[in-house]
Amino acid sequence: MKMLKDRFPYHSQSTLLSIFSLEYQKRTKRTISRHHVPDVMERYYQRYLSETKVRPTVPVLLELANEVDLSPALMARIILERFLKDMDGGMPSKTVLNSMLKEPSMIPDQILANHIYQCTINDCCYGPLVDCIKHAVGQEHEVLLRDKLMERNLSFLDENQLRTMGYDKTPDIILEVPVAVEGHIIHWIESKASFGDDHSHRTYLNEQFWSYWNSGVRGNDASPTMLPRIKKEDGKIERKTASCRLRCCVQAQCLDEMVKRQLLVSSSHQSLAGGIPEPESPLL
Repeated sequence: MKMLKDRFPYHSQSTLLSIFSLEYQKRTKRTISRHHVPDVMERYYQRYLSETKVRPTVPVLLELANEVDLSPALMARIILERFLKDMDGGMPSKTVLNSMLKEPSMIPDQILANHIYQCTINDCCYGPLVDCIKHAVGQEHEVLLRDKLMERNLSFLDENQLRTMGYDKTPDIILEVPVAVEGHIIHWIESKASFGDDHSHRTYLNEQFWSYWNSGVRGNDASPTMLPRIKKEDGKIERKTASCRLRCCVQAQCLDEMVKRQLLVSSSHQSLAGGIPEPESPLL
């Protein structure tokens, strides 16, 4: 981070960390498979056992993760899973594994527990600590988004209100009266407290935003069309349909600043919402 801060002194540390985390996770997805080969995992585990016998007070697991260019938290998961398999004679459940990663004091081996803890607190991109931080930051920026909307006297419904009304898939904010932002009519806002490049925008579009359309959260150039679930006499749930075309998907970027780079296609729009280019021919 110090290198990035020195190179980009006018950008906040949170922005630089968000960009670094995104790029690091993309690289990890490309390389993680080679670390999950059985022979490789066994070699890591035997290396850990031999190193801890010789240097019990040295963070050998953290050093090993850095040596093989793997996230410390992911390395900790591999070693802990192998340890539990050795102890119980079978593959541990994800529930047990995740519980021990979150609370290393539950690990029977105190030395391993210390190494797991060191890996967790020294990983800025993966692990239970990072997950907690991301969740807290996400909640903070959702509150910030609601505050900004209220400051501008914009009428809206948040996710909790929409769920009580029966909507199962909803964005963070539905604007009851649409607003225009740089030529786009904005009907709803999804808050993402993270850096958004072309790849992440397309991923969110395919995995999340289109589901809002399919679940009944829609908008056209004139006004948003909210399609509540209708319960029929036989108890089945159906939705009313409407032939309108999605004009604009919105992703709110709540970072302090955005570093300009070639990968960035969608820039933030004013202080609330970022527009995602409309697909060439959405079949809706």
